[in-house]
Amino acid sequence: MTKKPFYITTPIYYPSDKLHIGNTYSTVIADAIARYKRLAGYDVMFLTGTDEHGQKIQRKAEDKGVTPKEYVDEIVAGIQDLWKVMNISNDKFIRTTDDYHIAAVQKIFKKLYDQGDIYKGHYEGKYCTPCETFFTETQLVDGKCPDCGRDVEEAKEEAYFFKLSKYQDRLLKHIEENPGFIEPVSRQNEMINNFIKPGLEDLCVSRTTFNWGIPVTFDTDHVVYVWIDALSNYITALGYSSENEEMLEKFWPADVHIVGKDIIRFHTIIWPSLLMALDMPLPKKVYGHGWLLVDGGKMSKSKGNVVDPILLSEHFSVDAVRYYLLREVSFGSDGQYTSENFIKRTNSDLANDLGNLVSRTLQMIVKYFDGNISKGLIEDEFDEALKSFAEETVNNVDKFMDNLKVNDAVESVMKLVARANKYIDETAPWVLAKDEANSERLKGVLYNLTEAIRFISTLISPFLPDTAVKINSQFKFEENILTLDSIKVFGDIDFNLSIERGEVMFPRIDVEKKLEELDKIREEMLKAQGVEKREIIPIKEEITIDDFSKIDLRVVKVLECEKVKKADKLLKLTVELGGETRTIVSGIAKHYAPEDIIGKKVILVANLKPAKLRGIESHGMILAASTDDDSILEIPMINKDIPSGSQVR
Repeated sequence: MTKKPFYITTPIYYPSDKLHIGNTYSTVIADAIARYKRLAGYDVMFLTGTDEHGQKIQRKAEDKGVTPKEYVDEIVAGIQDLWKVMNISNDKFIRTTDDYHIAAVQKIFKKLYDQGDIYKGHYEGKYCTPCETFFTETQLVDGKCPDCGRDVEEAKEEAYFFKLSKYQDRLLKHIEENPGFIEPVSRQNEMINNFIKPGLEDLCVSRTTFNWGIPVTFDTDHVVYVWIDALSNYITALGYSSENEEMLEKFWPADVHIVGKDIIRFHTIIWPSLLMALDMPLPKKVYGHGWLLVDGGKMSKSKGNVVDPILLSEHFSVDAVRYYLLREVSFGSDGQYTSENFIKRTNSDLANDLGNLVSRTLQMIVKYFDGNISKGLIEDEFDEALKSFAEETVNNVDKFMDNLKVNDAVESVMKLVARANKYIDETAPWVLAKDEANSERLKGVLYNLTEAIRFISTLISPFLPDTAVKINSQFKFEENILTLDSIKVFGDIDFNLSIERGEVMFPRIDVEKKLEELDKIREEMLKAQGVEKREIIPIKEEITIDDFSKIDLRVVKVLECEKVKKADKLLKLTVELGGETRTIVSGIAKHYAPEDIIGKKVILVANLKPAKLRGIESHGMILAASTDDDSILEIPMINKDIPSGSQVR
């Protein structure tokens, strides 16, 4: 039977000195999806790689006294090593310095130019080198880059432009007619309301102020800019414009691009427009996931809040790191990393639940039946409950993975682990073992536990591949009984196994001792980087639940928003609270423009005593989080369809 193709990609990463656990998140998520699809019988192409051109790379190479290619070669080798450590099963790794990619990009640029979609002009504006992006004056925040907060440079140069505006209406029509093209829905709404409907401007697609890039064949003073160079990797990796396009015909359009929310605009506006211009089908889905946050913010070496995935893997295990990323973060939303949560999650779920289930079952099989397992007496409601739960779990995991709800899928498997542990308590094998007359019943109980573990090992293999291998090795499971097809029916396998106890998969961790160890390592790393340890503002004195219950937090929708005259920090908001409207004055103007929050749902302290600010009476306060110096501020927004006026509890 011919396998159905499935094509999944991660962003190609810009080479930096070290990837952190936040970068790793995209690739681990994509790897879990790719592994599951292979388990389900798909012919999978999983692509990742590196985006290696640009002014920033050229400058860093010059500072180090090496060529740009020498500079990126060393870093890319480190990225590839990290993916090996994290057990990433990518089928292909593309580099934008690969000869075949360069040749294809040059053909793409020439094709778009010849058909009139690219034209020559001049660009003048504010340029952020780290982000490699031009901005208008109004897009800047306090005169700095709105994305990374760094200084921008005045730039003026001859450039080629892509007619992005030409595809605005066609793109909007495609999004509206194809629900699920952009997910989650909050990202789709953001792209439509904040970028497409206000009007798309033509896009600068070449540069002349540096030469580390792909030369434009017909005008060699220009190099192809990142938009065409980097984004095209998704089709050049499949052989686009080469002598052999079999892979392209087989796998394109992509089933899903997995990207971070910070680059979803490029993948849902620029990339589809380029594909339309090339007369190519659009990807079926672009999924923009959230960030893994540390200390309340995005990871950054300058902030000293970078978490090293290799360090975590060395102190715990690769699967413990993968598990935290896949289980702790609701896919699509931001997640929070703390070392304490990481250790506690590893102890509770992996050591106490999964590890304990495997260890106890193995121990009983060895103790009571010399390591041999076979079907025995299966007779009561506990057996049927475990069987039903296991078969239902298979269906639930499949449903969740089809909808890219990876954390829900992992949680489902762990619920089966919990159910199997409960089955041990219900059947009490140690009591059955006391009477020889119960031998067949004891066999039946241990058979059911072995079968449940086979289901668990198969289902968990896309998420924790090393753990699945260890379980399968200890139980001597054969490969042919570790497929999705083989776990449709519980109790369908006649085991002929001879089991030996193996190593403990997840030893319990001393939380306090390990936290001290990690804190010491982090302090040494910060010291080496010249970053001072950040002290947080002391937590206020404790309050009771009665104190907290006096605060009334409500979901409100921002209907109107404008700047308060002669007040740089203040915005005046009109919000909908159930059936009424209120006026709120909020000190967020340096971080949010009015158009950024109109139509958004935010959280209001609704029973705060009214106060006058600049002569305007404010009836409540919008919740916001900020750094100690207020250099970064973010308003929590409600992305799901929760009505205004709903209480936040």
